[in-house]
Amino acid sequence: MNKYEKLTDEFEDELIIEERPIKNIGLYSGGIVWLRDDMTTASKYCILAEEIGHHFTTSGNILDQTPLDNQRQELRARKWAYEKIIPLEAVLSAIADGFRETWEIADYLEVEENFLKDALKHYGLLTSE
Repeated sequence: MNKYEKLTDEFEDELIIEERPIKNIGLYSGGIVWLRDDMTTASKYCILAEEIGHHFTTSGNILDQTPLDNQRQELRARKWAYEKIIPLEAVLSAIADGFRETWEIADYLEVEENFLKDALKHYGLLTSE
């Protein structure tokens, strides 16, 4: 079982998680998470974590990212996702196991490289490129 499947199983009693041919890569509303069905497993894993983060950290409709409060809520959900699926200990473990390049660590953690880079910035381990 891959990490995406494990995350889905972990929240199956709390959320409805569906893969559909939708325009957005992911959406959350009222206990339902929709993921675009044509993404890689690593992408689905990252997006699912963020959408679950919305379940715990967001209120109301924040699709319009113009208001500053909506941007803050989006960032809160993303930070929740980083800490859920890329905890600092996992990054340090990957480095201790000899992985040095971000693409190697991303493969090891089953996440998208850009999502990993953003998590590393969140932890203060990577500066902006």
